Amino acid sequence: MRVTSSSLPAARGSAPARRPPGRPAVPLDRILATALQLVDEEGAEALSMRSLAQRLESGTATLYRHFTNRAVLIGHMVDRVLGEVELDQGALAEMSWDQACQAVAQAMFDTLGKHHKVAPLLIEQTPIGPNAMMLRERCLAVLLGGGLSAGLAARAYASLARYVLGFAIQLAGSDNGAEREQVSAYFHQLSPAEFPATLAVADSLPVSLEDEFAFGLELIINGLRRLHAR
Repeated sequence: MRVTSSSLPAARGSAPARRPPGRPAVPLDRILATALQLVDEEGAEALSMRSLAQRLESGTATLYRHFTNRAVLIGHMVDRVLGEVELDQGALAEMSWDQACQAVAQAMFDTLGKHHKVAPLLIEQTPIGPNAMMLRERCLAVLLGGGLSAGLAARAYASLARYVLGFAIQLAGSDNGAEREQVSAYFHQLSPAEFPATLAVADSLPVSLEDEFAFGLELIINGLRRLHAR
């Protein structure tokens, strides 16, 4: 569902616009791909106009031809990631509103899971790029199509989006299998006298972040069903 924009063609017969002296222009798509690679590898805090220019083997002036500042760059990069969310419109159309809503939220989470270091950048600004707008539109359409009121649909989408983002941000530190094994072993060694309840469920601890997300998402959807039923 990725949406891209293209520049208008030059007027027929006109001479190509002259660029000021300096480094050659870098295509927007390459800039965004490189920015995303930088964040995936080094984290959101590593992204700056200077660090990105160095990766591109160019100068910051080249970037400022496309973006007025880092915030604008982040907006474009975030929208590029949201454009990777895969939604099967045919399958969604055959689902009930609650099933479709759950599928959209899961797809968003799966995509951010591939770029978990990008997730913190989503809290810096409300995504309003073309991909973000289309994703929001489709989710709201599902909710409204299911008969939810405008107010409930808006709050439901906002809550789901923040829920997805909150879990996606935690993904960066959830892939340490060795640490999970250590925590599990610790729980199993607890004193039955002091921690009988924890020891009773030790075989199920710690719960993986993915399982927590799926369980919590089901609770949210169930809550929306009950609100809608009122």
